[in-house]
Amino acid sequence: MKGRKIILGVTAGIAAYKAAFLVRLLVKAGADVRVIMTPSAKEFITPLTLSTLSRNPVLSRFVRNKKGEWNNHVELGMWADLMLIAPASANTISKMATGTCDNLLMAVYLSSRCPVMIAPAMDLDMFQHATTRKNLSQLKKDGVIIIPPGKGELASGLSGEGRMEEPENILAHIEKYFAYSLPLHGKRALVTAGPTYEAIDPVRFIGNHSSGKMGFAIANELARQGADVTLITGPSSQLIGLDSIKRINVTTAAEMFDVCMKHSVKQDIIIKSAAVADYRPVKPSKSKIKKSAQVPLLVLEKTKDILSELGRRKKKRQVLIGFALESDDGVVSAKRKLKEKNLDAIVLNSLRDGGAGFGGDMNKITLFTRDNKTIKFELQSKEKVARDIVAWLIKKQ
Repeated sequence: MKGRKIILGVTAGIAAYKAAFLVRLLVKAGADVRVIMTPSAKEFITPLTLSTLSRNPVLSRFVRNKKGEWNNHVELGMWADLMLIAPASANTISKMATGTCDNLLMAVYLSSRCPVMIAPAMDLDMFQHATTRKNLSQLKKDGVIIIPPGKGELASGLSGEGRMEEPENILAHIEKYFAYSLPLHGKRALVTAGPTYEAIDPVRFIGNHSSGKMGFAIANELARQGADVTLITGPSSQLIGLDSIKRINVTTAAEMFDVCMKHSVKQDIIIKSAAVADYRPVKPSKSKIKKSAQVPLLVLEKTKDILSELGRRKKKRQVLIGFALESDDGVVSAKRKLKEKNLDAIVLNSLRDGGAGFGGDMNKITLFTRDNKTIKFELQSKEKVARDIVAWLIKKQ
């Protein structure tokens, strides 16, 4: 829901009070909400309430003020990712079905290019009337998504179908819709991020300056595009942006290797952006090494190559992307890794590029692909880099 642009249409009916709770839930979920009320809806809930909760002016008229400034229904229709009318009265449903355009809400509906949802709310007899049923059937044919009303006690004292669905359930409908419409919905993605720490003794370690920012940005973007994301990260202070991401914390290269192998089998996408140590001490000291005149000898051994093993185990239709950070040109090395490690693409970034690399918020990358394409990107934020990488990935799906 984060950043989603939603128009909420509020029509006349006792259920209009629920619009306040719905706006609050949408805003809390991260959506940008613009409320449009029919003139009669203001008799049931005040524009001030909905304006305060949405943090945007409530619209109701075509003409905004005496200066002749107007609310552009075409721009509003093009702006939204979703138009939701809740409550949707029998009167408004009839207007939608027949194309009647006598208020701002209906003008925006007829101008909308986005999906439209309605949550009907009316008395039992009105909902069961043949005309209402016919109008709802027509809207369904027109592609309008109908959130069925609930059953229970109605304002008239009758009991039955016609209650507007509860705001929490409407939010769930919207979240489910956006999830299913995203390009990576149903895909499983594994991302590695951050450094690894290889112990010298209980106090000291071999590590690097990786902050994990690039890997976290990629994990967040994959989740925003609908993927089910598992993020395996070394020590990092970064926070995941979406609660749907499963985060697994590790410390050493060996731990990252084991967790990656365990989770890689069922993944559709694997992006290994972690800066994993290539070497580790053979025999870490169990106690802190004391300072003395004699300089201690540190014997190292190679760590397991996670990316090579993932490439060896790579399944058909599984997409594997690696990262290569180089202090020199790096093109030859990156292309060699692309082939030797059975990758679909490798991301090259260089410590020679000012503003890019470890720790910072910016990065400059070149993407080399299995089909011998080279795609260069300018210096930009790591969030934008993540979007570019995931956009390439989506095209490949």
